[in-house]
Amino acid sequence: MIKHTIEISREAVHLSSRLDQLWIQPFDQPKDAARSLPCEDIGVVLVDHPRTSYTHGALQTLVKFGAAVLICGRDHLPVGMLLPISTHTELVHRVHEQIAVTKPVKKRLWQQIVRAKLNAQARNLPLDSTARGRLHELTKEVKSGDPTNVEAQGARVYWSAWLGPNGKGFRRKPQGNDPINAMLNYGYAVLRAAVARALVAAGLQPALGIHHHNRSNAFCLADDLIEPLRPLIDRRVRTLHNEGQTDLDQPAKAYLLAFLAESTKIGSQTGPLMVNLHKTTASLIRCFQGLDKKLLLPVAQEADA
Repeated sequence: MIKHTIEISREAVHLSSRLDQLWIQPFDQPKDAARSLPCEDIGVVLVDHPRTSYTHGALQTLVKFGAAVLICGRDHLPVGMLLPISTHTELVHRVHEQIAVTKPVKKRLWQQIVRAKLNAQARNLPLDSTARGRLHELTKEVKSGDPTNVEAQGARVYWSAWLGPNGKGFRRKPQGNDPINAMLNYGYAVLRAAVARALVAAGLQPALGIHHHNRSNAFCLADDLIEPLRPLIDRRVRTLHNEGQTDLDQPAKAYLLAFLAESTKIGSQTGPLMVNLHKTTASLIRCFQGLDKKLLLPVAQEADA
């Protein structure tokens, strides 16, 4: 079942729990205006209103049912994340399996991830685009571990063509605060949380990455897996840009958050992205165990750009 995403930004509210329900009480409205939702149906809670308050019980119940809670800063971008500590029955085995994964296996998995990312980026470009053709060519050049950094070559090709004629002068900046970069960063942060949530639910440790290995990064594995999924966010941000959206306001955020329910294909099956993320983590575990060599990753179902 697809889990709900709760986004709190329009008004200040108080979050509490009762009988495993999350209760949302607006500060400036009477008590009968409170609304509730079963915590077991919630996947992500994103809080962007500075006056929001919580009870300990609310946070405790949310993580008990596997929800991720994201806290936004003054720039409206997520700055913190609360994830459940996995109670997976094979948690210790999973950690040992991750630690035991050999470098050749990691390099082969990263090769697949980079190829999937290049193909996903290509699908975001017009069929007759020169850049699209170049991205498809680059997938053939990705070797195990991507030692020549074909991923970066693809990024230069992709971002120069991503917005088409309307994108002259745009530069992708992870720390950029212009409207386009802010929307991209917002979407990527939520995507990262959703992937981390799926990893924890599977008993995997997000800090133990395949390719990313920054010692201060607690979500290296999540950062590995989001790479081929970033174009899902890119497509939505481009749509907002083409419609004249210039602010990361509540309607823009709601549109971006809808990617979690977006229909994607994984293997021969289709389903919402949030559901298919769990299939990807299951596939990753099989690769770690040596049972499979191919990592299954969600692919967008929208028509080509």
